[in-house]
Amino acid sequence: MTASALGANIYSDIFFIAFKLPNLFRRIFAEGAFTQVFIPAYAKSKHRAVFLANIFIIFLSVIIILSLLVTILPNIATQVMAFGFSDEIITIASPFVAINFWYLPLIFSVTFLASMLQYKRHFATTAFSTALLNISLIFALFFSQDKSGEEIVYYLSFGVVIGGVLQLITHIIAIRQLGLSKLVYGGFKYMRVKSKKVAHETKKFKTQFFPAMWGNSTSQVSAFLDTWLASFLAAGSISYLYYSNRIFQLPLALFAIATSIALFPSIAKYIKNSDEDGAMLYLKKAFWFLAYLLTLSTIGGYILAHEIVWALFERGAFSTIDTQNTTVVLQMYMIGLLPFGLQKLFLLWLYAKEEQLRAAKIATLSLGSNIILSLILIMPMGASGLALAGTMGGFVGFFLTIRAFGAKKFFDILRSKKALYLLGSSVLFTILLLIFKDFMNAAI
Repeated sequence: MTASALGANIYSDIFFIAFKLPNLFRRIFAEGAFTQVFIPAYAKSKHRAVFLANIFIIFLSVIIILSLLVTILPNIATQVMAFGFSDEIITIASPFVAINFWYLPLIFSVTFLASMLQYKRHFATTAFSTALLNISLIFALFFSQDKSGEEIVYYLSFGVVIGGVLQLITHIIAIRQLGLSKLVYGGFKYMRVKSKKVAHETKKFKTQFFPAMWGNSTSQVSAFLDTWLASFLAAGSISYLYYSNRIFQLPLALFAIATSIALFPSIAKYIKNSDEDGAMLYLKKAFWFLAYLLTLSTIGGYILAHEIVWALFERGAFSTIDTQNTTVVLQMYMIGLLPFGLQKLFLLWLYAKEEQLRAAKIATLSLGSNIILSLILIMPMGASGLALAGTMGGFVGFFLTIRAFGAKKFFDILRSKKALYLLGSSVLFTILLLIFKDFMNAAI
């Protein structure tokens, strides 16, 4: 619907820039960085109620101050995110950046409550609430039909904030239904009296969180870097990256992120109880589950990239040329689906062992290689070069993560008949897709 209403032009670029930074933090928080540090720390805390209240107040205060600064100085924030934009476009985009940024404190509150629900092994509310943001954006697009590009971006920006409010309300209801509201209330009630008792736990949490956030955000920071560099390219380049990345994120979220979120509490408990064999058993099952799904998704996404983009986007303001440009970018992203997805799985091991700093070093090296490759590939390949650089950076991160996990343990997982089944399935699936592609092209 967004592609149909806005297409791939300066107004779509402006909205994706405005939504980029809060969306970046949403994906970093929601996809595990906060949860992977909070759950082990929360489990070990002797004063859980006060600990969670203390963490919530500290983080939310910083985020609200940051949101106020962006509201007061939106031009500076916009220029940081889209340095290649002209002064005129930055002036147009600034109000949208300020509006969208208020999604950040909302989604942090959602992630905080979601972490409590996950500790109780309740995942459904968080999974469902993600759809509320999309539903809010769909309504925004519906009510902004036949309006100008600038008006549509206003509707979408307020739709983002409304979606965040709906997500927060849903989690508050779930917290009450599961009987956790008393714990939350008690934590705030006794925080002043007992805050010193959790000072050490809070300090340790903050020490571990920032390396975990950095280590868990390579693909998100990579996508943000792509957007920043794409602002120097022709109008529409940011949109090509956004549309193709949305498709790339679908199997990554459905399979890799969902699996890692559901698996982490179990892995963390086994590691905490010094039962690595039990943790490894879960990890092996998850590995082959993901290996099959992500490999087939990679093959399907690469071979049918044009057909997927055409079916989803080519209508309204989205032209045939936009389809062609988005297709090439999507293919470059899809090559990296397997390493990005499997890396999330093996990072669980490092986080469960509280090796967040090691994960952060891996992320730094991965991102460093991505930056170098982006600067090399942006001129000859444009937006598709940025996507390819991100993919290659993902491979670097994956290999370094396997090295940290243990190459021997990794190859022990690979020594299975399932590897042969995967190879055979991949070859057969490729042949079937090529036949289907020829049939589709003949029909079109």
